[in-house]
Amino acid sequence: MVTLPRLVIAAPASGHGKTTVATGLMAALRQRGLTVSGHKVGPDYIDPSYHALATGRPGRNLDPYLQGEERVVPLLLHGAHAGRQAEVAVVEGVMGLFDGALGSEGYASTAHVARLIDAPVVLVIDASAAGRSAAAMVHGFATYDPRVRLAGVILNKLGSPRHETELRDAIEPLGVPVLGALHREDGIHAPSRHLGLVPVGERESEASAVLGRLRDWVAHGMDLDAVMRVAYQAPGVHGRPWDPAEQLEPVGNTGGVAGQNGVTVAAAAGQAFTFRYAENMELLRAAGVEVVDVDPLADQSLPPGCAGLYFGGGFPEVHVEALASNAALRAEIAAAVGRGVPVVAECAGLTYLCRELDGEPMTGVLDATATMTGRRTLGYRAATVASESFLAPAGARVTGHEFHRTQVTPRHGQRPAWRWQDSEEGFVTPTVHASYLHVHWAGHPALAYRFAAAAHARTLWLVSDHG
Repeated sequence: MVTLPRLVIAAPASGHGKTTVATGLMAALRQRGLTVSGHKVGPDYIDPSYHALATGRPGRNLDPYLQGEERVVPLLLHGAHAGRQAEVAVVEGVMGLFDGALGSEGYASTAHVARLIDAPVVLVIDASAAGRSAAAMVHGFATYDPRVRLAGVILNKLGSPRHETELRDAIEPLGVPVLGALHREDGIHAPSRHLGLVPVGERESEASAVLGRLRDWVAHGMDLDAVMRVAYQAPGVHGRPWDPAEQLEPVGNTGGVAGQNGVTVAAAAGQAFTFRYAENMELLRAAGVEVVDVDPLADQSLPPGCAGLYFGGGFPEVHVEALASNAALRAEIAAAVGRGVPVVAECAGLTYLCRELDGEPMTGVLDATATMTGRRTLGYRAATVASESFLAPAGARVTGHEFHRTQVTPRHGQRPAWRWQDSEEGFVTPTVHASYLHVHWAGHPALAYRFAAAAHARTLWLVSDHG
């Protein structure tokens, strides 16, 4: 049994201020000298970037759909144990407390994850347009599912001290303590655009300045001692941390030591490519791969001995002209793939491999074009591997999610990557696996192993060819 104080920050629905409050709370607790582990329910990449800024350690996702129920507790403990042992874990929920995958009776909801990790829940309420009716809302959330322990409320966007008193007087007789009263603060906000908040990686200096104000706002408006008492209510955790080294063996004769006659994989990074799960990279490293960040906006070349490419998600459509202007790297990527270097691309990576994006030239690895649209594609997918590839065998099943406003034409190549329901999507060639589907490899570690093996095979070819 593992001792880990923890709590879940939830809300009645999206838009009540979960990310603002959770991020500010992480920063305020860190300022007190605590080591804080930040987590996000669901597949979201952007909120964890703010958690990482607040805590100084990688943001982590907890998602039963993507990772499997049995891995949620181990992944929570992994995030809390990686590096310095965390003294408290703060888990930000998704959507409303009981909202999960459609048609699933709340599967992968905040409430589902709170039950899996046996953590008390603190409800953030946007009180800007509410009076005593907020108490009826609290009563409903406290009694709707007795398996979920509502341990406190944070009132957000209060208009005045009188407004605060009115709500406290209505809520506290219910036996649910008010842990914080946050009054409106116009100077605290994170900019949004077509897929939600702008990632920290695109505005780190500005985000750091806002974080300081946010931290002070939360520290002033919340009873941090009471919040920690709630976190200490969480019982011991049965389980042990997820360990990437236990999921797969190092590939080839590298001894698992990256960079010593090992395998080098370039992973897209920088402002245009900010979406990737930390565990995906940790699995590659556990397989003996050295992961080297490459910024397609700035870097002119791939790292020496590059034997694999990983292009995750992000916002290339926002930086399309700058990506197009880096002709040297675009040409080198196309040449590398043409020579047999395996590449895995998800979503943004898919559009970067196209001939063009919104009329601007990209790498041209794929005979396809990508354009921005007015339609958002969002949702979980239960996918089957449509075509055998270096990444996965035909017929294998994975869980993933889509989240984009771009469209690639054609939707798939002669050998599609995935199939779900009645549709096929993505591109498979001997050296390319590219699609819109984001997959959390902690739920499917064989993908990491196969990709590492393909990169290792490429490394052996380079050594034998040039050695």
